[in-house]
Amino acid sequence: MYFSRLTKQSTESFSEQIDKLQNAIESADAVVIGAGAGLSAAAGYTYTGERFERLFGDFAAKYGFTDMYAGGFYPYKTFEEYWAFWSRYIACNRFDPIPKPVYEQLLELMRGRDYFVLTTNVDHCFQRAGFDKHRLFYTQGDYGLFQCSRPCCQKTWDNKESVLAMVNQQDNMRIPSELVPHCPHCGSHATMNLRSDDTFVEDEGWHVAANRYRDFLHRHKGMRTLFLEFGVGGNTPGIIKYPFWQMTAENHYATYACVNLGEAVAPIEIERQSILIDASADEVIGALRAKRANR
Repeated sequence: MYFSRLTKQSTESFSEQIDKLQNAIESADAVVIGAGAGLSAAAGYTYTGERFERLFGDFAAKYGFTDMYAGGFYPYKTFEEYWAFWSRYIACNRFDPIPKPVYEQLLELMRGRDYFVLTTNVDHCFQRAGFDKHRLFYTQGDYGLFQCSRPCCQKTWDNKESVLAMVNQQDNMRIPSELVPHCPHCGSHATMNLRSDDTFVEDEGWHVAANRYRDFLHRHKGMRTLFLEFGVGGNTPGIIKYPFWQMTAENHYATYACVNLGEAVAPIEIERQSILIDASADEVIGALRAKRANR
């Protein structure tokens, strides 16, 4: 379906929008959560400012970058420097405790609901917060997995032990050479299982999760489905946002809800089926929890 232009809802109060979203959640036969970077940002995963200075101040002073993202693209001269940065990056964004309980609070709202999660986030927060792993599809990878850089095969492996060893044993922003990770199958250098080019490995677990997601959508086709989007921007709209719009347009029983500070929009064609809330995910989740508590 071709969508002509976008619309923003601005006539309703925040409280009225929360009421509509609460009713949509409670009346839905199924809830499909689409989660982007904005949800993790609401959970405290900031990549600049105080958190960056506290965790990477030494790297900033030596290499001159001012945020974690820039550090990830810096042209380090050696693998020892590269993995000193990336091991610390993975540890704080994948294995350290989640800074704020936003994911746990969202799980509370889904208790007793038939839900599935589609996310482009790679921090594994949903599973760490207690979401059923059989209801999750991480499309873009996982900081907690390594893969072959070539790649020689479609396999990944857990990296927690290796990453924490690199963090604990690094000195002057370098890791010992013997800790540089390699593929156990061919000996090539290892890399993160993150989708950035055509070398991304879609392993068996990825395909199992993809099939579960397709099955969930098929089983609820034509039913009262809420496509609930949190913090999805414009970087990869073809994964969550555009399919959510399309599936809403094809099902007049469906509702599309977009929670995104500064970017809450929908096509005019599904305006009557849309709930657009220009606010952060933690603000909206907090308001939903308050509404539920005061009933």
